[in-house]
Amino acid sequence: MNMPALRFTGFIDIWASKKLDEITSYVDYRGKTPEKSDDGVFLVTAKNIRQGYIDYVTSREFIPIKNYEEVMRRGKPLIGDVLITTEAPLGYVASVDREDIALAQRVIKLRGLQGVIQNGFLKFYLVSERFQKELFEKATGGTVKGIKGSVLHKMKVHFPTLSEQTKIANFLTAVDEKISQLTQKHDLLNQYKKGVMQQIFSQELRFKDDDGRDFPEWEEVLLKDIAERVKTKNKEDNKNVLTISAQQGLINQEEYFNKSVAAKDLTNYYLLHKGDFAYNKSYSNGYPMGAIKCLNRYEKGVVSTLYICFKFHDGYVNTFFEHYFETGLHNKEIEKVAQEGARNHGLLNIGLDDFFSILLTIPVKEEQAKIANFLTAIDDKITAIKAQMDAVKQYKQGLLQQMFV
Repeated sequence: MNMPALRFTGFIDIWASKKLDEITSYVDYRGKTPEKSDDGVFLVTAKNIRQGYIDYVTSREFIPIKNYEEVMRRGKPLIGDVLITTEAPLGYVASVDREDIALAQRVIKLRGLQGVIQNGFLKFYLVSERFQKELFEKATGGTVKGIKGSVLHKMKVHFPTLSEQTKIANFLTAVDEKISQLTQKHDLLNQYKKGVMQQIFSQELRFKDDDGRDFPEWEEVLLKDIAERVKTKNKEDNKNVLTISAQQGLINQEEYFNKSVAAKDLTNYYLLHKGDFAYNKSYSNGYPMGAIKCLNRYEKGVVSTLYICFKFHDGYVNTFFEHYFETGLHNKEIEKVAQEGARNHGLLNIGLDDFFSILLTIPVKEEQAKIANFLTAIDDKITAIKAQMDAVKQYKQGLLQQMFV
């Protein structure tokens, strides 16, 4: 009993088992909400704690410097201390990486007792599937799960000797560093792509033809002059119902929602083929004038008639227009015909004729292809790094399942 499935060579001792409050100094910061300020000491809330690290960007709150001693009277954080959230979200864990911070409600600070348990090992144990499962079993609440401090600090931790703890913590830390490096590389490539797209579509950066000559100037065209509406109904009873996702484009509805929200009778849905586009008139975060996406994941699929569907004439480069619509260059044109306030249940009020009359500024087809190939090459690198990142994360998850009991 109390033996993990995967161990480092040379370690054979049975793991010990004790309650959290027996092996850590334990501080619960719940109580009166501290006074906030525009600057001062950074306040780490549950929103800042991710699985394994503190996010200082997504949420930024501060407390006055003069209040720091009072707010942290129960115990100031030290580098290496382990934080765990008790609610909204529950069970997120991070290591303290700087001491000039204050800790908010719903955050508990743990510090391993010297000579008993190492903080690094404790952090990884708390994010393991075994501990997380037990944590949620003991949690209470409906939509928002939470756990009482009195329950949490009585939960048991299984741990080996300090030397084996150190070995495990160092190994998993190296895996985390690899994930961090890949994440940073992924973020930098995305930033680079965003910057270069701004240069391309503002025409600050231009491509040349195969003979090194300048391409003609970009021209203004109406969408209806280079594309046609797709309104073919689903007479073949295709079951691949698609929805528009901001991040994933046109994606199978069940895959995206984990359920079907389509009508039972799909014969009146529009049938799309690979390379066709669909416009969702529903505005969302990042898409104030709705999202336009190209079907590139499947050969065929069907969409609701609430979407406006279209395809470009032969010779025009679909991938170029995918990137074009992602820049939002068409938003001003749509805004002209979707009058402010003329919105119904989250849908923009825009007619077919108005939509197909929006003005696009585009290069000749040959330059479209050059731009599309260039941006696709960047996308391929981003996808490859994302795949590496996901593989290392999956590898780590497997380790956590096998290295802890």
